[in-house]
Amino acid sequence: MKYLKLIFAVIIFLAPACFVFAMAQNLSYQTIPGTKPKNIIFILSDDHRYDFMGFTGKVPGLKTPNLDRIANEGAHFQNAFVSTALCSPSRASILTGQYAHTHTVVDNQAQAPKSLIFFPQYLQKAGYQTSFFGKWHMGGGGGEPRPGFDRWVSFAGQGVYYNPRMNIDGKVVEYHDNAYITDILTDLTLDWLKKRKKDKPFFVYLSHKAVHSDFKPAKKDIGLYKNIQIQYPVSMFSTATARSKKFTRGQQADSTAYAFNYKDIPQWVRAQRYSWHGVDFMYHGQTDFDQFYIDYLETLMGIDNSVGRVLNYLKENGLDKETLVIYMGDNGFSFGEHGLIDKRHAYEESMRVPLIARSPSLIRAGTKIKEMVLNVDIAPTILELAGIKKPKQMQGSSFAPLLKGQPNASRRKEVYYEYYWENAFPQTPTQYAVRTDQYKFIRSQGIWDIDQLYDIQKDPYEVNNLIRKPEMQTLAKDLNMRLWDWLGKTQGLYIPLKPIDEKKKDHLYKGTW
Repeated sequence: MKYLKLIFAVIIFLAPACFVFAMAQNLSYQTIPGTKPKNIIFILSDDHRYDFMGFTGKVPGLKTPNLDRIANEGAHFQNAFVSTALCSPSRASILTGQYAHTHTVVDNQAQAPKSLIFFPQYLQKAGYQTSFFGKWHMGGGGGEPRPGFDRWVSFAGQGVYYNPRMNIDGKVVEYHDNAYITDILTDLTLDWLKKRKKDKPFFVYLSHKAVHSDFKPAKKDIGLYKNIQIQYPVSMFSTATARSKKFTRGQQADSTAYAFNYKDIPQWVRAQRYSWHGVDFMYHGQTDFDQFYIDYLETLMGIDNSVGRVLNYLKENGLDKETLVIYMGDNGFSFGEHGLIDKRHAYEESMRVPLIARSPSLIRAGTKIKEMVLNVDIAPTILELAGIKKPKQMQGSSFAPLLKGQPNASRRKEVYYEYYWENAFPQTPTQYAVRTDQYKFIRSQGIWDIDQLYDIQKDPYEVNNLIRKPEMQTLAKDLNMRLWDWLGKTQGLYIPLKPIDEKKKDHLYKGTW
């Protein structure tokens, strides 16, 4: 009996890895008849909140004319989410079309398994000229080239804002004289576009470091928002007995207009307020919230400028009508909500991201898309627009019909979320969540703490936890079961743990997960 148990345990342990390996080794693909391949530029920013853009009106005085232009002349996805609000897992999900528990890049140290296929590999095989510029950030390494790209520009880990050390097609190049990373990546992108072969379709993956902390604006943008009115969210002081004296430069929203359930705030949320990712001890006291807020906005200006330069190049070269430009954030970011900063958790400001797209030949100007979409949908969408059917291993679904203004009855009715506890940041527990158009259910795994249930429509700030309400028990049970069903159907009933070398801050395991 004990041997049978051992065999069963080995099968359960290896099954997810075998699934990834078996499903991801075949690079063959099927084309979509009658599709004319489009030129596509995918621009990804880091830690950009879904609502910190000028056209949303969230931050009075914030100006992002180029991001606004994409939304006004194209489509704005009003309900775009990531399946994991963390850099490496989300970026891996974008590239593979898979959930984190499938591709196994569950934290910022995990290596991307060699068995994974990134969607640009299909584009490359289909005759596209492909290029990557910027942050890769999946495990250690020095930014060396990855498969699927004819042109490669990257750097190690998070990189730096000024005077970076870049890996350009396998050759290390060092920049000096206050060279700014956002400008460098944009310069190299435009240079490649100018030199590309004009008789072949192209795909650009422009992956910015900005606006990841610690925020450093371009020299010309320093001081641009020094006098801006900082907006403190309604839930910023919900876990504190009184407002701290140090938060004096901003304006707090009227919290009296909302029903707060102070009793049922999870203990881990209360405790995190005074931690690395809390407003009362931010980065262990290394920064001030108000300046942090201003630096973020000023660093974001480099992103908007980059987008503008790309759009101008397309227009000047007669490519702006046919080329699809997609802009997205890799995850959200908290600015005081629930007393927190950063991401990781399953609140709206963490798991929700900006997603806008422009292509006049495809998208009607001013399109507003309310349907929920996920980061795992990016890969199948781009492949469909390139005339390639979705590969079997991808778990996302194309939202191309939504871009075309076509109704899509098969769109998802809920989105699922997962975040796995990290050794480096133990203050946030493993989180699972399911979000519908009206409700969100959050379960903290591995700790003794309260679950959370919110009515998103009535309580968009998630300050009234309904989990103890007698009339909500049936709904809570149903949403919890949906979570378990999703994990079961997607082979997520495990956590792909990988031992970490604490000295190198890198995973010891280098196999083919």
